Amino acid sequence: MLPRKRGKQIALAFPTAIPYMALLMRGVADYARQRGDWTLIVEPGVDGPFPEKLAMSLRSLHDWPGDGVIGIVTSPEEVQEAKKLGIPMVTFAGTLRDCEIPRVMVDHRAIGRLAAEHLLERGLRRFMYFGVKEVWYSDLRRDGFAERIAAAGGELQVRETVRRIDPYTSWQAGLQEMDMWLREIVPPAGIFAVHDYRARVLVDECRRVGLAVPDDVAIIGVDNNDVICEFCRPPLSSVSRSGYRVGYEAAALLDRLMAGKTPPDADLLIPPEGVVARKSTDLIAIDNPHVAAAMRYIQEHLHEPFGVERLVKILPVSRRRLENLFQKNLGRTPLDYLSVMRINRAKELLASPEKLAIGQIAKRCGFSNPQSFRMVFTRLVGKAPMAYRNELPPIE
Repeated sequence: MLPRKRGKQIALAFPTAIPYMALLMRGVADYARQRGDWTLIVEPGVDGPFPEKLAMSLRSLHDWPGDGVIGIVTSPEEVQEAKKLGIPMVTFAGTLRDCEIPRVMVDHRAIGRLAAEHLLERGLRRFMYFGVKEVWYSDLRRDGFAERIAAAGGELQVRETVRRIDPYTSWQAGLQEMDMWLREIVPPAGIFAVHDYRARVLVDECRRVGLAVPDDVAIIGVDNNDVICEFCRPPLSSVSRSGYRVGYEAAALLDRLMAGKTPPDADLLIPPEGVVARKSTDLIAIDNPHVAAAMRYIQEHLHEPFGVERLVKILPVSRRRLENLFQKNLGRTPLDYLSVMRINRAKELLASPEKLAIGQIAKRCGFSNPQSFRMVFTRLVGKAPMAYRNELPPIE
């Protein structure tokens, strides 16, 4: 009998039970299944009293006879621990600017741009970013958000808190600063929070200080954590950040490093999946009644094949006047706004477990034929509808 060939032992040094991390782990696991000779190690040593966190430390991997590690590094001390392992490692954490470890991560700046675009589409002109100090991914999300808001001529306030709150400080004391910021807001306004956990706190605090969500303040977070977003009141809009693909590409990079390939010179950036819109951003904040009526009509009739001509028929303005009003209030034409709304709806359907045919999706989004749908989708997204669907994580 031939001796069994030894497979690769891969340690996953991150808390796999957190929703985003669990999605990332699925990407790693799918790559491992395709390889066929990987064994994933998730808990040779669990830090802390709660084993469900599965938070394997890098220190616990010293002298471990494995082949590679996928994990997080969030401090200079953890970077040094990673270097001492003596085996290839890939990280996906964006906490540090200068990580020194090969890294695959979501494009955080693009996340900020997506959040800004979503709020701008609601007609908002005043914005706030609620972030975390001295955390690089928060800086990148802030910068992407600020760039898009500035390009649209909007007003932006930036408010950031410390990364860790003193454990001896009461919860209510920690909210006082947030309450002060919220009382500065002039409705209607849009707030982009660095992640869903903080966005959820913002929704609760808005209610406490008398701001209605979304009528006074539209709020969007990051991660699309179903538990937080769906059980928030109102349900929370969020940017989904491609956890599955980050995990898959991190595993692929680790595979190349274990084969002796040279690490890449720069971080490997994965585009975010897009915005999952819920009630927390469901408003039209436009003073002009003609533009507001047109936007509402578009949102309520996306499934119907119509163009700007229909809008002109139902509104007491000429096409030229409507074009000028849209440019003044939204910075885009009515046709551009209609196209973006249709394609956003198409993205939702492409990600649906129904697996609708392209022709069905085109019809539900108001396109007269699949060919025009593909053309508009490719122009706005940069790839064909099927290519977009194929890059989405599998649905269980």
